[in-house]
Amino acid sequence: MAKKRRKLNKEFERKIYSSKKNVELVLAKIYDIDDEDIQKEYMSAFNKVVYLYDELKENYDIQGFSDNSEELLTNYKKAFKLFESEFEI
Repeated sequence: MAKKRRKLNKEFERKIYSSKKNVELVLAKIYDIDDEDIQKEYMSAFNKVVYLYDELKENYDIQGFSDNSEELLTNYKKAFKLFESEFEI
């Protein structure tokens, strides 16, 4: 039985790439914090954003662009904005 091909979307791939760069930038800034307690607090708060990004990326890599893709991206963006509003980075 032939394996079903996943549907690709170049614009969505650019959004995922941009999201990856944002996550990497914030993680770099968190790792630059000298105070270990503050660094742990920031990292703990940012873990949800990282988890949602990983979920978004994995879903696209496995299934391609689907009905669920936009919802996952929206969830990631909301979590990222919430983190930015609560923490100065």
